[in-house]
Amino acid sequence: MSAKYYAPTGGHPGQDQLLTDRAMFTQAYAVIPKGTMRDIVTSFLPFWDKTRLWVLSRPLSGFSETFSQYIMEVAPGGGSERPETDTSAQGVLFVVEGTATLTVDGVAHPLEPGGYAYLPPQTDWTLHNQGAEMLRFHWIRKAYEAVEGLDMPDVIITNEKDVAPTVMPETDGKWATTRFVDPSDLRHDMHVTIVTFEPGAVIPFLETHVMEHGLYVLEGKAVYKLNQDWVEVEAGDYMWLRAFCPQACYAGGPGKFRYLLYKDVNRHMPLRGFGHSLAGAR
Repeated sequence: MSAKYYAPTGGHPGQDQLLTDRAMFTQAYAVIPKGTMRDIVTSFLPFWDKTRLWVLSRPLSGFSETFSQYIMEVAPGGGSERPETDTSAQGVLFVVEGTATLTVDGVAHPLEPGGYAYLPPQTDWTLHNQGAEMLRFHWIRKAYEAVEGLDMPDVIITNEKDVAPTVMPETDGKWATTRFVDPSDLRHDMHVTIVTFEPGAVIPFLETHVMEHGLYVLEGKAVYKLNQDWVEVEAGDYMWLRAFCPQACYAGGPGKFRYLLYKDVNRHMPLRGFGHSLAGAR
């Protein structure tokens, strides 16, 4: 299977362009269209050479609190010998353009477009662009929630083309999910998957659930219902959803509608505030 993934390239629009765009931030969701990913909104990280990034999401109190998501852009010869500075952070990498050389515990792995890597906390890894083209990849980070009696997850390195999609039941094959992690493996507290809709396929009800979401549109277009609003999205757009935001969609065609999806899973809800302590209970 070959796939074409959208990746931003930056630059700036001309002075004659209308200001009107689709960007929005609400109490329940945010939409960051591809047109907002310009040079002026890039960031930089310590210990990364010839690299810039677009920060798509970050923990925000009262909104979405579990994860961050970046689009990394690494020029030829760039990369990092010390990519992750937070010892509690696990990460998922997904390559959309170019080739990364990911080295884990001294073993080098080429990651081409569609390449996926899961990296548990405190993994010894480095990443470089040893090719002649620009490298662009998603980097999703979450503080790992350890559970007594469960081992740390293993490193996973694969490619989308090597993972068979799982068709959603009762959808006539029109809705499928590429799962890089076994859903029954409770060592994992986050999943990053690829969701694929055939033209005209739908999520036929308003999903309303505890998981937070980051949805980056890799390919195609759709109309998404987010809370009370219908929003048009296309390749390169990012949707950021807080827990319990109602969501559904119609895939618009003429080709497939596909997105990279983050969600937090498999852990108790943290209890804070009233009822957290039994001290003084009657």
